[in-house]
Amino acid sequence: MRCRCGRTAVYHRRQSGQYLCSTCFSKSIHSKFRKTIRAYNYIKKGDTIAVALSGGKDSTVLLHLLWDLQKDRPFEMAAIIIDEGISNYREKTIGAAVKNCNTLGVESHIFSFEQEFGITIDACDPNVCSHCSFCGVLRRYLLNQKARELGAGKLAVGLNLDDEVQSVLMNFLRGDLFRFGRTGPSYTESPHFVPRIKPLRTILEKEVMLYAVLARIDVDHSVCPYASEALRGDIRDFLDSMESKRPTTKYSLLKSYDRLVPYFQEQFTCPISLCSRCGEPTVGTVCKTCSMLEAIKKMKER
Repeated sequence: MRCRCGRTAVYHRRQSGQYLCSTCFSKSIHSKFRKTIRAYNYIKKGDTIAVALSGGKDSTVLLHLLWDLQKDRPFEMAAIIIDEGISNYREKTIGAAVKNCNTLGVESHIFSFEQEFGITIDACDPNVCSHCSFCGVLRRYLLNQKARELGAGKLAVGLNLDDEVQSVLMNFLRGDLFRFGRTGPSYTESPHFVPRIKPLRTILEKEVMLYAVLARIDVDHSVCPYASEALRGDIRDFLDSMESKRPTTKYSLLKSYDRLVPYFQEQFTCPISLCSRCGEPTVGTVCKTCSMLEAIKKMKER
């Protein structure tokens, strides 16, 4: 098939029926990325952006797109890399993350669970909570804390369209209406939370992957050994099946959710206080991170 420009197509965008060559496809990704930036006023001239960088395709593509955006909209940028302590996996992804930062000349900062909390994901007791739950809570905690300490005004995360709609369904199926209102394009709960921005939220995961290949971006394709534990995998399979039959499913779900977000944020809000133990923001007296670490400590003492 031929692209609209006459060149040989490398991708069929089923949602629109377009056949795109490598050049037109890459331009379309840049266009979607910048349209999202403009739509939500994510980045202004002079901003300081911390990028949550794992070394995988999504966060690495985000890093490159943000670096390219700096040519037209000057802002400061640094990468935060979290070492969760997953053997035979995290070493490779961190290596890829640092390599990309060095290539682009982006300052990087590496923080580890072991140094900050005295524990690794591998050492996490599944009887307390799943590895994925433990990792998610501590990772979000550390990204927010370090972004704030580095003076960043915003935290850019590489969540793509698939990630967004998976989270929407997960929170809905769990009946977690408070978290359901936090999955929108941006969410700021208190001055202690660094606002999160999601410039890739309208781009399909497979398109992020193809862009990385066509742009020759060095990413690590390793899969976390604990990924099979997560509910997200089941939700991903369901949505992929629906998307295969009805190619606009994911876009439609995200669009519908975005229209509901303001109502959920208005109706389901919790007052934010500071954790009595660590001083980080929480909706209760003790934050989830401190609660998990305390539970693990007690389990070890037994």
